Amino acid sequence: MNRPNWWRDAAADDEDTNAPAIGRSPENRRQALIKLMWIGIWMAYLGAPVSDLAEGHHTVPATVFGALGLLVFVTVYLLLVFRYTGRNLDRTAITRALGAICALAAVLTVTLGDAWLVLAVYVSVAFGAVLQPRLARWAIPLNTVAMVGVGLLVRSSHDLMSALVVPSLLGGFAMSAVGQMVRTTRALREARATVAQLAANEERLRLARDLHDLLGHSLSLITLKSELAGRMLPGKPEQAAQQVADIERVSRQALVDVREAVSGFRRPTLEAELAGARTALAAAGITADLHRAGVHHPDLPPDQEGALAWALREAVTNVVRHSGARRCTVTLTEMGDDLCLTVTDDGRGTTGPHGNGLTGLAERLQLADGRLETGPGGHGGFTLRALAPLSRSAHLPVEP
Repeated sequence: MNRPNWWRDAAADDEDTNAPAIGRSPENRRQALIKLMWIGIWMAYLGAPVSDLAEGHHTVPATVFGALGLLVFVTVYLLLVFRYTGRNLDRTAITRALGAICALAAVLTVTLGDAWLVLAVYVSVAFGAVLQPRLARWAIPLNTVAMVGVGLLVRSSHDLMSALVVPSLLGGFAMSAVGQMVRTTRALREARATVAQLAANEERLRLARDLHDLLGHSLSLITLKSELAGRMLPGKPEQAAQQVADIERVSRQALVDVREAVSGFRRPTLEAELAGARTALAAAGITADLHRAGVHHPDLPPDQEGALAWALREAVTNVVRHSGARRCTVTLTEMGDDLCLTVTDDGRGTTGPHGNGLTGLAERLQLADGRLETGPGGHGGFTLRALAPLSRSAHLPVEP
């Protein structure tokens, strides 16, 4: 599955056009640029200092000093907000960076005039972005008070100073809320990964228990009969041959039992995949319409159900990762002697050939005597249809 054409091969993941998820670092250059763009929008409020420098109100050394100071301020501010929002990393480096922009904001305002008071608002935003909430709720008001104090030292800044008090407080606390949301989202993502790992470990333990129960008796019986056959040779060859025949019968049955256990362990079910699809789509912010996806069909063989479940997993994964869709609909209906799984989204669709994911899915369906159909949706987006034969024609109850 290639990006941005979401049904291609996955070799070009660095070309993903989606913005990075909340609490997750950008995965490629495009995502980093998108994040930087959203942060940079708010830099428009630095127009006052830039205009103050451009209008030539200061001497050449003062203008150079102001330009360099503003450049350093913006660089440190972007570094803090871009890299450290909601993170608990190098506290010493963060403290030094915050101290640097506080000092720069104060010195530039006192030296160059009231137009530079707006830097204090960015300091409040930086406090909210990188500090823990218990520290930010003190640091932001203190910075606002400091801004008022510096403003009193600057002539003709009283009106501007009063106009910046509210933005300083609101901007700082709003960014503090964003930082807390990022921390919470990251914690939830880590918790989900832990739960998934625990579930996988539990399933491995279940399989180990099943194999122990299946093979323990069979292997013990094989060992016993092998010993008996060894004692019977060469004096009782007919009885030894009977023991060997029993050994063959028990080993064949053990092989069948192991295959059934492993097949049940690896084969997904429609019910489980629908539950997973609902969770995945909700986590991605995509509206899921699954009410027409009944899963209990008496005439759907296990192999065919497994193939449809794999198709549902692949389709939903691609919708979440690549489609940019806002809505995804999953239906299960009968079409003649086949059960048809349809997954439709309203995303950007595809312009290229099938990638490895869909090719492998088509092969899997062919092994189950089914087939795969893909194409554009009725209102844009993409539609996938996976069809698998039923053991006999029957009616699938569909909720209205």
